[in-house]
Formats: sequence, C-alpha cells, structure tokens
Amino acid sequence: MVRITQIRKRDGTLAPFDRSKIEEAIKKAILAAKGNPKLAPKLAAQVCEDAEKHFSKKVIPKVEDIQDLVEEILIKNKLATIAKAYVLYREKHKEIREFKTFLGVRDELKLSPNALRVLAGRYLLRDDKGAITETPSRLFRRVAKAVAAADTLYTKGTARKTEEEFFRILSSLEFIPNSPTLMNAGTPLGQLSACFVLPIEDSLSSIFDTLKNAALIHQSGGGTGFSFSKLRPRGDLVKSTKGTASGPVSFLSIYDTATDVIKQGSKRRGANIGILRFDHPDILEFITSKTEQGKLANFNISIAATDAFIEAAQKKKDIALINPRTGKTAKMMNAHDLLALITSTAWKTGDPGLIFIDEINRKNPTASLGQIESTNPCGEQPLHPNESCTLGSINLAAHALSGKIDWTKLKQTIHTAIHFLDNVIDINHYPLPETEHISKQNRRIGLGVMGFAELLITLGLPYDSPAALKLTDKLAKFIADEARKASNKLGETRGAFPNFARSTLAKTTKTTRNATVTTIAPTGTISIIANVTSGIEPLFAVSYVRNILAGAHLLETNTLFEHIARKRGFHSKSLMMKIARTGSVQKIKEVPKDLQKLFKTAHEITPEAHVKMQAAWQKHCDNAVSKTVNLPESATPEDIRKTYLLAHKLKCKGITVYRYGSKPAQVLTFGKKPDDLSFAEPEYSGGHLCSECTY
Repeated sequence: MVRITQIRKRDGTLAPFDRSKIEEAIKKAILAAKGNPKLAPKLAAQVCEDAEKHFSKKVIPKVEDIQDLVEEILIKNKLATIAKAYVLYREKHKEIREFKTFLGVRDELKLSPNALRVLAGRYLLRDDKGAITETPSRLFRRVAKAVAAADTLYTKGTARKTEEEFFRILSSLEFIPNSPTLMNAGTPLGQLSACFVLPIEDSLSSIFDTLKNAALIHQSGGGTGFSFSKLRPRGDLVKSTKGTASGPVSFLSIYDTATDVIKQGSKRRGANIGILRFDHPDILEFITSKTEQGKLANFNISIAATDAFIEAAQKKKDIALINPRTGKTAKMMNAHDLLALITSTAWKTGDPGLIFIDEINRKNPTASLGQIESTNPCGEQPLHPNESCTLGSINLAAHALSGKIDWTKLKQTIHTAIHFLDNVIDINHYPLPETEHISKQNRRIGLGVMGFAELLITLGLPYDSPAALKLTDKLAKFIADEARKASNKLGETRGAFPNFARSTLAKTTKTTRNATVTTIAPTGTISIIANVTSGIEPLFAVSYVRNILAGAHLLETNTLFEHIARKRGFHSKSLMMKIARTGSVQKIKEVPKDLQKLFKTAHEITPEAHVKMQAAWQKHCDNAVSKTVNLPESATPEDIRKTYLLAHKLKCKGITVYRYGSKPAQVLTFGKKPDDLSFAEPEYSGGHLCSECTY
C-alpha cells in the first residue's frame, strides 16, 4: 500500500509523487557512468521503499529528500561511480535553477535555460516597474484564452473547450504561433501578425506614408516587405521640382534608418526585405547596396527574377532595363553578367537573394486581385499589397513515438493549429484599415514546422539521404492535405473566405476558409522556446558554448546526440568539449561512423542536397519556404550560381545562400585554432547563422 501520494516542489507547491521520474534520473546517472540502465527500476523501487519508511500522507517529502535517498541507495549498493554521476546531475540542475531564479521566472513547464531567457526578455508580461508578472504557463494560458474567444463569433459554448485544446498544444510545445501572437494576444496592443507587405508607389507621399505605416508595424512586433520596383531610377526627371530623382536605394537607406530608431522602443528589432525587379535601371546599385559593412543592417534584399531572366542568363542574352515611369528601355545589359554580379555579391556579403516572382504568381490562389510583388522579411510569405499573414509552427520533434512519426497525434495538432490561426484573424487588432480589409478577404494563414532535423535523427535518416527526401514528400503532403481539410471543415461551419469565388480554389473545392494554409517559416525565437532546430534547417553544430549572459557561458549539446552517446556508452564531457571546438562530429574517432553520417551539420551537406530538401517541402506548400543554403567558407561564386539555377529548376519560390564568414556578425562562430570553441550568441536559434535572418 503506497502511502506517499504527493511531493513538495522547490517553490513550495505540491505535485503528484511520480516514481517514473526517480527511475529516469537514476537511469541518466547510470548512462553517464557507462553502467547498465536495466538497474534503474530496481534501484528506484528501493528508493520508494525507503521513502515509505520515512514519510506518510501527513509528512510530505521534499524533492531534495528524495534525491538524498537516491544517493544513499546508490552508495548502499556500492555504486559509487553512479552516485558521483548523480551528484553531478544534481549540481548541473541546481545551476540551471539558479539561472532561472536570476531571471526572475517561475518555470512550471521545465523549459530550457535559453528558452527562459528568451521568454523573460521578450514575451512575459511585466508591470510598470519592469518586474515580470507572468510565468510561461500563464503566458500560454493568456494566448489560448484570447484566441479561443473568437469561437463566440460562430458558436455558443465552445470557447472554454477550445481554450483547453489551444493551451494543451501550446504548453506541451507541440505548436507555437509567431512571436507577435505570443507577445500581444490578450493585451491592449493585440497586433498578432508577423508578416506584412506594404505598397510603395512612385510619389513622395506614398513613400513616406508607407514608411509611417511600417514604423507602426515594427512597433507592434511585425516585419515588413516592400517592392521598390515602381520608383523611378536615379537621375530621372521629377516634374514637380524640375529636379532629378534619387532612386530606390536612397529610400531604402531612409527606411533602414527609421527601422533603427523604432527598434529602440520595441520588443525586438524591426525586420524588412527590399525587393527590386531584375530589369530596373538601378539594379546594379541595388545589388551592391550592402557591400559596405553595416549598411542597410535592418534589411534583407532580394532580386525579383522572372523565368525569362533566368533563361536569358543561361543563354548569355541581353535584356532590357525598363524605366518604370515611362515603360521605355533605359539601356540593355547582358543577363549572364547581371547574374554573375548577383552571385559574386552574394558570395561576398550573403545578399542579395532571389525571388522567383513568376512561380509565386503562378501558384497564387488569389491572382485575380493582381500581381504579388513582394514577400515578408525572410521570403516565405508572398503577399498582396497591404496584406498580412499569421504564422505558426508544429514542433515535429514532439510528434515522434518510438522512432516513428505519430501520425494520429500529428493530424490532431494540425487541425487544432488551423483552428487557432483562423481565430487569430478575427481577434487581431490590425494596424491599418487597408490591412484588415484584405487580410479578412483572403484569410491567408501559414502553418509550418520546426524541429525537422530532430525528427530525421529520431527516425535514423541522414538529412542528405534519399530516404529523408522520400519521407519529406510524404510528411509535407500529409501536413498540407490535413491543413486544407481542416480549413475546408471551417469553411463549412463558418463560411468561405470572401474572395473564394474569385480564387483558383473555387475550381477544385466546394468551400474553404483560408486562401492559403501552409508556410515554412524560419521560426527563430519560437524554436528556442521549443528547444529544437529552426524550421526545416539541419543541425548547425552538435555541441557549442552559448553566451547566455554577460560573462556567463553554457555548454549546449544536441539532446538527441547526448542521449544516444550515453545509451551507447561513449559520452563524456571531454568529448562534448572536443566536439564544441568545431561543432562537428566528423573524423572524431570516439563517435561511431553511423552517427557521423546521421549528425552531419549544415556546412557538411552539399548545396544540391539543401536545395532538393527545400524543393521537397515547396512541392506541397501553399506559400513559400524559408531556408538558407549554408555554404562553407571555401565555397565559390560558381557554387552559388549553380544553387540559384537548381532552385529555379526545381520550382522553389525563392533562394537564399549564406557563405560562412561573409558577414562580420554571426550568431554562431566555429573555433579556428585547436583549442578554440564554437560560440553561439543568446539569440542563436539553431537556424540561420546570420543575425539578420533570425526574425
């Protein structure tokens, strides 16, 4: 008869007494000491027997009491090495608890230290004096409650049940929405969308009206995309003043400066993308606009490339550069030379990227509204002028069970997530009336993923293997199909999106709630919260040291690698530090060959494999896919040119490359000398290495 039913946690609250947690802690210590994990159940039983002798329902044990008993049992069984490992385990967790205490956050969900740091810095509500007033659990409750309230617009009595469904997938980290939703849901600000595209017409009033609107969006946590293609080129006539125009790049600089000012008072820096068509007369100036260090630091830039341009570049044909004011040819240029400048500049600086604008418009279900000219800051969300989109990502690592994908659980999460994102559209406080109108007309949402690299590792599939591509095709199609089914179901009960009859979806679907349902976003800080890799990116380092606070550092090792290393008996702190020198397990004799293959990092994967993975996801994605083809420092401009052409051939909607070291500031740097370590900055999310891409 078990008398102990509760245990007192360190914060004084009571929790159910759980023998499995004792067994798991002992098992970890045994694995760390390279012992036999089959001993864990027997030892845990002995701890529970001793606990029964010391405590009862009236005398509730503390966590520390049980941990002391574990140490006593290990010593009693003459397992000194395991006891030492357990003591070290306790000490490590004590340090983590102290770090969390320093942040001033009570963590009921047992999140990682870096997740707590990010939440404390950006998401948890504070009082007028700056003190944190909510816990991570309460944050998720705030968001779940606010978003579930939209149910009352359609049905009675379901909001409470919906709130619990939303809270479950949020607090279990199975699904997390984009940052503005976490920050602002249930608050007076209430702006919940991450992605906006704003129009810029060829007039001074339009340029500065858009700048004002962008500032309001940045202040609320959103990011903005602009096409500067309609602006007359530098030196062109300005009729009203009889002067000459300064050109798109000059206004790009003004927008960048304004973003710098606005970020001083917002929760995160504003992010932008500036896009210019390949045939604009100022295209050469635009391509090289970021070659000066620190210039346009708040902007990614991309070239809107058409199929005709790519074909002309391959055939070394001339193309016309067209003045957008007159529609007349300003000059001719060889397309091959233009692409060569794009690739060499991207090799040097990481910018520009390419947007394949014809593919974007071919696949746009609301093409009747006009051409799409721009995307959000990381390129995954093409949008009409003034349109916004709300994103959210499923944690794929949380949907693996015993080395397999839990398809039933994944389906349930997809349907709940689509319900969540559709609700956001209704409760959102839009910053502009034009944005509210078109966003509600199209009801565009984007469900994506994170933790994809961990999923592949759990399934035993190397990222660059044919089997991984085959799995991706099945997985991406499943997510897309179920997301659309969920949207169709909402369409039956809530009505189709208002522009449905004018959309291409009306030809194949009876009704659907949302013009688009899937987007593969880079995830950034939400993947830090979930403690998984960003988006669909591979691992960037197996082990590294993170700068968590000024002067404080934390050795971080991929949890799956650490688990496998302990299970297979080759784990040691010295090995983890050895790996942290380069972040790689390749050619490290202590690491078995099969694991070296499984744990390849981004720079050890060929550009071709990167692009093929992006294309596999894009095949089943309504919107677009954010992914960076990360290249080693030794990569050549020709490698980048081939990458661009392959991405176009495989029907990607855009492509971004980043050669290691091509920007002065990176969120992850690898050791160069034998004793150097790889260091990650606090904002490193296991995704893009360039800090401009972590949005």
